[in-house]
Amino acid sequence: MKIITVEEHFESAKITQEINQAVGKAAMPNVSKEMLHYMQTTLPTPEIMQDVTKERIAFMDKYEINQQILSYGNSSPQNLDPKVAVKLCQDANDELAKAIKTNPTRFAGLAVLPVGDPTAAATELKRAVNELHLNGVLLKGNYQNKYFDDSFFFPIFEMASKLDVPVYFHPSFIDPSVTQHYFASDNWSDVVTGILSTAGYGWHMDVGIQVMRMIASGIFDKLPNLKLVSGHWGELVPMFLERLDDELDAYDGLKKSFSDYYRNNVYITPSGILSKPQLNFLLAEMGPEHLIYSIDYPYKQPENARTFLDHTDLTPDQLEAFAHGNAEQIFHLN
Repeated sequence: MKIITVEEHFESAKITQEINQAVGKAAMPNVSKEMLHYMQTTLPTPEIMQDVTKERIAFMDKYEINQQILSYGNSSPQNLDPKVAVKLCQDANDELAKAIKTNPTRFAGLAVLPVGDPTAAATELKRAVNELHLNGVLLKGNYQNKYFDDSFFFPIFEMASKLDVPVYFHPSFIDPSVTQHYFASDNWSDVVTGILSTAGYGWHMDVGIQVMRMIASGIFDKLPNLKLVSGHWGELVPMFLERLDDELDAYDGLKKSFSDYYRNNVYITPSGILSKPQLNFLLAEMGPEHLIYSIDYPYKQPENARTFLDHTDLTPDQLEAFAHGNAEQIFHLN
């Protein structure tokens, strides 16, 4: 069985150096000393993040993964000042395209964009797709506490719709005041606060809200062809589709129910949370055409990356769609 995973991360030594030269190493969001130590000891090394020839290929071969779609990890120029981000994102996309060319049958890629200048971002997305042959864009977190439903960012999504490429929404650090309000307590350590506010729960809640806001903004009435991809089994939102319909439909002024937009315009991936109950739930909520496989390599390297697919309740056709067919169609991999 062919396997394609679509949320797999990459970093460039050249781009990381350029970011550090432009803004300094203090660009990391405010985190406690304990959380910083936790991150430094648990996150993949720069060497693993930058590798596209040795450990990455060995992992793919071990778990029979035919192709990864690469996107920038933590070292991304997306949210920097546009004065430096426009050029850095161009360089970053060039570097990603070079990495893909080292093994073009095994890799594809998602562009990074300077979202602080949406017009320049739209232009760069067009270049990345038409000239570099990248397969979409990954947007990480939000920009200066603005969610992407803000009309300021509309040119980015308009261009993605015109090009018929998906926009992958990825989590990032949430505002420190939100961390303090929801996740901090004297009953546990700063490390636990940090985990709860990031990979444990907080940033999933945050990027799920991002998708909800996109729907509530009415953007899919303006851009009905726009496709969003949401990892980690939809970042908590699919559990509330019926509830959102019940509460919003009489008041939101949209042409369709909230769940209609979600099921039509959003695609779901597991991001390495390889849970059979969650897969079955999403199959029932979304249908087999909207489920796409992902591992979140190298942040996650699950031992069941291959065997998970052997023990699902999917029909053979549904399994082929989940493992590779939907990715090929949505990301234009053929």
